[in-house]
Amino acid sequence: MKYILVTGGVISGVGKGVIASSFGTLLKSCGLDVTSIKIDPYINIDAGTFSPYEHGEVYVLDDGAEVDLDLGNYERFLDVTLHRDNNITTGKIYKLVIEKERTGEYLGKTVQVVPHITDAIQEWVERVAQTPVQGSSKPQVCIVELGGTIGDIEGMPFVEAFRQFQFRVKRENFCLAHVSLVPLPKATGEPKTKPTQSSVRELRGCGLSPDLIVCRSEKPIGLEVKEKISNFCHVGPDQVICIHDLNSIYHVPLLMEQNGVIEYLNERLQLNIDMSKRTKCLQQWRDLARRTETVRREVCIAVVGKYTKFTDSYASVVKALQHAALAVNRKLELVFIESCLLEEETLQSEPSKYHKEWQKLCESDGILVPGGFGSRGMEGKIRACQWARENRKPWLGICLGLQAAVIEFARSKLGLKDANTTEIDPNTTNALVIDMPEHHTGQLGGTMRLGKRTTVFADGPSVIRQLYGNPKSVQERHRHRYEVNPKYVPRLEEQGMRFVGTDEDKTRMEIIELSGHPYFVATQYHPEYLSRPLKPSPPFLGLILASVDRLNQYIQRGCRLSPRQLSDASSDEEDSVVGLAGATKSLRSLKIPITPTNGISTGSSTSDEGVYLTNGTISTSDGEGACGGIELMNGYN
Repeated sequence: MKYILVTGGVISGVGKGVIASSFGTLLKSCGLDVTSIKIDPYINIDAGTFSPYEHGEVYVLDDGAEVDLDLGNYERFLDVTLHRDNNITTGKIYKLVIEKERTGEYLGKTVQVVPHITDAIQEWVERVAQTPVQGSSKPQVCIVELGGTIGDIEGMPFVEAFRQFQFRVKRENFCLAHVSLVPLPKATGEPKTKPTQSSVRELRGCGLSPDLIVCRSEKPIGLEVKEKISNFCHVGPDQVICIHDLNSIYHVPLLMEQNGVIEYLNERLQLNIDMSKRTKCLQQWRDLARRTETVRREVCIAVVGKYTKFTDSYASVVKALQHAALAVNRKLELVFIESCLLEEETLQSEPSKYHKEWQKLCESDGILVPGGFGSRGMEGKIRACQWARENRKPWLGICLGLQAAVIEFARSKLGLKDANTTEIDPNTTNALVIDMPEHHTGQLGGTMRLGKRTTVFADGPSVIRQLYGNPKSVQERHRHRYEVNPKYVPRLEEQGMRFVGTDEDKTRMEIIELSGHPYFVATQYHPEYLSRPLKPSPPFLGLILASVDRLNQYIQRGCRLSPRQLSDASSDEEDSVVGLAGATKSLRSLKIPITPTNGISTGSSTSDEGVYLTNGTISTSDGEGACGGIELMNGYN
């Protein structure tokens, strides 16, 4: 087993998660099985009780673990399925050691940070590194990200543990990459290396010497700066890598590859990678990065949320929207709307903000209402649901978004003006959303309905089922404490709200659709957790397609994206394409030969179907997909 430890210096949030994910992407592209571990030095057992303003969103794994959002980066980059123990916290380690002490496993010895806590950390890492994360094959490389910054007091036991660990697993099996900030002050106009020098000095003082120094900067740094860092930080110039701010995170693995990271790791860790196959490495990533640069047409999605001041609060939602937009060749324009500003109280207190937020909502192409907890901003979400329903605006609700839509529909269509959720009004006479039996009052951590669970589709036609590929059921990840009250379901369905997905016992409502609406879909589960760059989540793909008025064509083609749907042609150009296709068909029916002009080729096919204009040529192929020639079947695997 090979280990790559990624640490950070100078500031937190320097990009360790993306760098760690990129290491894994590079190695996986070379045919190696890779796993990841995230270490969070806080005392919490897990991230489940955090406010989104603390560390961003809470990411949920298949087994129901509530973990740091960096594990979402690992899963998306590497397309693996991580587990609860892939996230280590100080709270978990101390809990484990204290439980052992209580059962007498230390035989009366004094339990101390060294060696008991540090040994527990090392044993945990070695055990989890052997756990398969893709199929049944054991990983060959484990990427370990140590959260926080070198020098933080809460991270010192982990630093000491890895100081010992490098000797435990031997030098040829352990590599340390230190990610540091190289600031560019406007006053001087030149990059400053002193913070990186201090950070590396602190790290070496703890007994760890970096093999690679990854410099994060606003702009590319020159050779002179790299040589200076090399001289003062005890590494070779080729071991200093600059990752400047890029348009897309998909460019990060490519930039690292250009800097010789694969060759260095191959030699340093004795990975025996066949370097003759380098040209085939990362081809999918190159295609993906290229498409992020060439997309021209935009799609504007309004996200009506409660935690919009910190975009990491909706990290997975944003990524899922980006995956779906890229699949249909659109550049995503996100507009975050604070839901409380859509409420009547804001009209009275701050009318300018009220009208500004409503204008942004009205001008968007589609609306998404994500999950959340608590009463703040709930009425704003309900009003956004009502506006989308009445104005036939494409709309997707997730978790609390579904509950808001149900409450709004009951108030408007059933005349239940006091319809509400018991989370907000425990004494409401019309509780459309109620507590679940799993909810334990007074204990919040780990008591929700969590993890991957099965949703069974109802019989009959359903847009969301078609987007999934017409299966009988799907498995998606959940994180909620409240559910739709089943006793109101028949009355809601009589008015046109269809509950097209339930749990296996058909008692819990999982998916709703609105009849006669271009796209009004909500899920109780969180589909964003399983979205991948080359496999966008079906509910998000449906929202983007409906927002660009392409959903019907997509479904008619058997849930495949045609070259025309993928093109960046404007509406006028598309009309000319249709006219050209019709003219071509007429000429063929008259058996008149078609002569290519102006560099336009008709190809060798004589089919009358599927004539589309893409990049200046007429294509007769129906097999072109969303991912650079890869056919995207149903948008989901």
